[in-house]
Amino acid sequence: MTERQVAGVYHRRVGEITVTALNDGHQDVAMTTVLGIPAEDAASMLHAAFRPVPRRTTVNCFLIRSGTRVALVDTGCGPAKPTVGFLAANLVAAGVTPAQVDTLLMTHLHPDHFGGLTDAAGARLFPEATLRLHADEHAYWHDDVPMMRVTDPARRKLFFGDARASLAPYRDRTITFTGGEVFPGVTAIPLPGHTPGHSGFMIASGGESLLIWGDIVHVQELQVPRPEVTMMVDVDPPQAQATRRRLFDQVAADRQAIAGMHLHFPGFAHLARDGSGHRLVPDAWSLDLHGDAPV
Repeated sequence: MTERQVAGVYHRRVGEITVTALNDGHQDVAMTTVLGIPAEDAASMLHAAFRPVPRRTTVNCFLIRSGTRVALVDTGCGPAKPTVGFLAANLVAAGVTPAQVDTLLMTHLHPDHFGGLTDAAGARLFPEATLRLHADEHAYWHDDVPMMRVTDPARRKLFFGDARASLAPYRDRTITFTGGEVFPGVTAIPLPGHTPGHSGFMIASGGESLLIWGDIVHVQELQVPRPEVTMMVDVDPPQAQATRRRLFDQVAADRQAIAGMHLHFPGFAHLARDGSGHRLVPDAWSLDLHGDAPV
């Protein structure tokens, strides 16, 4: 009897583009990282949704295959640990080698997103890839002023030091953006607040579209019904909250298909209006690769 699940790989078509969800695992994180809601309310909401306390957060990455081009959106937590670090194995299960990835699209630079950029020796794991991220994101994590505001040395290294070390091998392969097309059929959408250059990626082809919205939501059971809930790692919590509310309204009104790094795997869903708020509707499992809801 096996002790592991099958590979965390799930495909979805967007017109002529194939988007593949690759699961990197999950993290169990203390409830003290959840802000803007009383701890007992948060625990009660998770309990009602049959979710564990402390919060369990999925980590997803997304592979985009457009023609002969291959992009990877985020790289997970890095080397395999008990519950995270499975991106590398799932990439192989999806039939792609690191050398085939020609573009790395970074939603932002937090450890669970940049951890898989390099190996234990600090060498780049994607030898042929160009790395693309928002200009404000690159600038922020290379700025000593905000870095020195972090008083805990271990936290300073984890966020600023490790971000710089992970980007260093790609120094000559890094291209920043502020928006616009960043890969065939993929447009960068600035979604600041969680970090200064936090970005989503709109994939469009053949009259269909999918928005990879990055870290708009970390705990869907809490932040969808209570968008005022923020995370300790939000660089600008008020802006993160405002961006989330604005995007919720937009994707619900447009019936826009979404995908998230921290939505439960495979992370494809829609957002529907529910009274004065919203309700997350996970996409149904599809055998034919197409998951768009009817307009």
